[in-house]
Amino acid sequence: MDARTAIEHIVYGYAERVDLGDFAGVAEFFAHALYKGGGPDDPGVEGAAPVQRILETMVRRYDDGTPRTKHVTTNLIIDADVGGGTATTRSYYTVFQQVDDTPLQPIIAGRYHDQFARVDGEWRLTERVIFCDLIGDLSRHLTIDPFAS
Repeated sequence: MDARTAIEHIVYGYAERVDLGDFAGVAEFFAHALYKGGGPDDPGVEGAAPVQRILETMVRRYDDGTPRTKHVTTNLIIDADVGGGTATTRSYYTVFQQVDDTPLQPIIAGRYHDQFARVDGEWRLTERVIFCDLIGDLSRHLTIDPFAS
């Protein structure tokens, strides 16, 4: 699989797995990666287990096992150094949610800044920084308010 296709599978696969409520599957992408918020004080976490713990603790799942969301990832820009085995990407995300007592609505939008490395012929994520640029009603999505001071 070429670099672009492999990286797209990771970027878009993250969104798909979150929306399916497959937090173990999401965590697999971070087996060798740093996962962090875009704030200057966020050291992030590294590895699959801590990422899965964060998702299991913070994200609500409903009776169907999903968070009732659709992560829409757009504007994907991939800068790959195929010979050097590294790549970076930038993309936008918008998360929509619909639950029984609330109509479909965007709840958050922002950017992902990702880094990748080719290891043993396979591309893998090495870092994801999540920037939250526009914040709506996250009360039905998250169990805590991550933006409370």
